[in-house]
Amino acid sequence: MLLDRVGDTHPGVRTRERTWSWDAVVRESATRADLAAAHRVPGPFHIGVLLENTPEFLFWLGGAALAGATIVGINPTRRGAELEAEIRYVDCQLIVTDAKGRDQLAGLDLGLDPDRLLLVDSKEYADEVAEYANAVPTRAADVGPESLFLLLFTSGTTGMSKAVRCSQGRLARLAYTNSAKYGHVREDVDYCCMPLFHGNALMALWAPALANGATVCLTPKFTASGFLPDVRFFGATFFTYVGKALGYLMATPEEPDDADNTLVRGFGTEASPEDKVEFVRRFGAELFEGYGSSEGAGSVALDPNAPEGALGRPANEHIAIVDPETLADKARAQLDEHGRVLNPDEAIGEMVDKAGAGKFEGYYKNEKALAERIRHGWYWTGDLGYIDEAGFIYFAGRKGDWIRVDGENTSALMIERILKRHPDVVACGVFAVPDPRSGDQVMAAIEVDDPDAFDAGAFARFLGEQSDLGTKSAPRFVRVSADLPVTGSNKVLKRQLQTEAWHTREAVFRWVGRGAPEYLPMTDADRKALDDEFAAYGRLRFLGV
Repeated sequence: MLLDRVGDTHPGVRTRERTWSWDAVVRESATRADLAAAHRVPGPFHIGVLLENTPEFLFWLGGAALAGATIVGINPTRRGAELEAEIRYVDCQLIVTDAKGRDQLAGLDLGLDPDRLLLVDSKEYADEVAEYANAVPTRAADVGPESLFLLLFTSGTTGMSKAVRCSQGRLARLAYTNSAKYGHVREDVDYCCMPLFHGNALMALWAPALANGATVCLTPKFTASGFLPDVRFFGATFFTYVGKALGYLMATPEEPDDADNTLVRGFGTEASPEDKVEFVRRFGAELFEGYGSSEGAGSVALDPNAPEGALGRPANEHIAIVDPETLADKARAQLDEHGRVLNPDEAIGEMVDKAGAGKFEGYYKNEKALAERIRHGWYWTGDLGYIDEAGFIYFAGRKGDWIRVDGENTSALMIERILKRHPDVVACGVFAVPDPRSGDQVMAAIEVDDPDAFDAGAFARFLGEQSDLGTKSAPRFVRVSADLPVTGSNKVLKRQLQTEAWHTREAVFRWVGRGAPEYLPMTDADRKALDDEFAAYGRLRFLGV
């Protein structure tokens, strides 16, 4: 796709400071390809990129495509031992970063000599780029559709990250598929506010823009306050999002001229139905809520008649919701007037593609994780879902989001959607914490602008008024935060919250009494008493204390 843009004078990449034509982008990419080849050493041709959304990131993506290298997007929110382990795991022989990234990597044992770090904001780097400035755009002889192009770290919201393999051929196929599915055209001005190290920005925005010759506009990272000014500055027509980022945007004060913008549509995942409705009303652009992951996509076909909350219809007869133990298809979901599933145990299961085992390209050096994805000749998504009686398919959360209370299953995602209706909740994460005796209890972490002003009584009354909140789904513990921990792709980091449970300096409220929700602040004495109860029942090990 990149070489198709040779000679193309249409704007290819824009920042607030500068514009590059597509032809210029290709030539900058050719320069990085030759630079990469000059630094290549024996071993996997893996190049780590630790940068915010900058033109250099895109030039190195293009350079790797031409040189046959593999780009590893390094999550800038990682720190310390976790960051060190991820970089060593993917065998980077070169890391492209800047002075800020170098400082972040300082003191870590990456298995690389200092000269294997290329600092894009250094004079030495500028001199090297100038040395290869006349590189001819061409593809290395051994590059083809099967060439490994990306190692994409999974978000790591509910477990440790894995590196997903993505070939050049797969990304090209996604580019054209997503173009047809979501209406990408050459005239688009694509606003890239999601991080380039993640599949959301690469697969749903950059690759389709490259295939169509549309314009990619970069902002270093997403900010709610900067979103609309950027859209207006660039004249953006399309953007991508994740649910938490959209929640932040909808929490900004509404202005009477919000709809005075050029946006036509956006694509994303895991936004609440309420946020989507409000976005369309405020900004006047259509939102496509999709389903997919770095590992795979294409499970869902859009349907304009899909009810609120539905993803669409299964893309083909091989997409199913099954019981992971018996392998049997789950029953159709019966929904009440609020869209709540009345038979969750019978209807909710894991999404599988019974013919998709050959489409998944695997994880890098992780045979155990691969075996989890490919079983019985099926591709297992690791996601929960259900299909209603009309044949529409719904996402019900990650497999790790299953919470079992008193022998009944409930989905954390469904509870999160209810909590996000509260006007003060900017973002939230719902997760299981152990019950002192057996099973799970529901805990929620909510982000609000001013935790000190949080009204627990009003929040409890709000929950009591939600007719679709089951009695076993109401959170037994509520953590109140001004800034929930997130992954680099703006997803709430549930595994950290789950590990900390109520052992945090932030305010935690506990359910007291029976019947309607009522919350009181947890004291140190409450925490000790609860820990003692866990110890008495031999379940203290489940708390990680």
